[in-house]
Amino acid sequence: MKLTKEKCLPFILTALIILVDQSLKSFIAKNWPVNSMITDVFNNDFLKICHVRNKAIAFSLGSGISDSVKPVLFVVLPLIVLCLLVWYYLGSEEFTRLQRWAVAGIIGGGLGNIIDRIFRPDGVVDFISVKFFGLYNLRGPLTFLSWDRWPTFNIADSSVVVCCILLFVSIVFTSQKAKGAAK
Repeated sequence: MKLTKEKCLPFILTALIILVDQSLKSFIAKNWPVNSMITDVFNNDFLKICHVRNKAIAFSLGSGISDSVKPVLFVVLPLIVLCLLVWYYLGSEEFTRLQRWAVAGIIGGGLGNIIDRIFRPDGVVDFISVKFFGLYNLRGPLTFLSWDRWPTFNIADSSVVVCCILLFVSIVFTSQKAKGAAK
């Protein structure tokens, strides 16, 4: 495993995401009660800042799981996955520059929420609420998308989602480019 500047530099993004995420969560948690709406940012109902807690994972999945099992599923297992990701990342020469930064963003977001799960017994602090346009009164298998607002999220969640999308798109385009070069 050869540590190079190119491999280590993206961890600045990891640290920055954790710092910004935890700072904003601390600010929200210290200044506003849980389940309060803080502000309607654009005065048009699109973006609201509020204070909610999530004791589960994305979209409150797993909220019905026993409290004795949650630490294993929501802390230990994600930490193992993140450790394996870091190990693979550091040992691999396959990542492009964009992919290295995307992986670092995923790690930062993952650690940001794990920190909350360990040190905030009331749950992960979520505070960004956005309007979910166009999908109302859905029936059948798409009923879960019949929201007025997207489930409230935080900086760590955003980082994981955006960086996963970047990583996926980059892998697809890198793979297609390699196939084109092989022909």
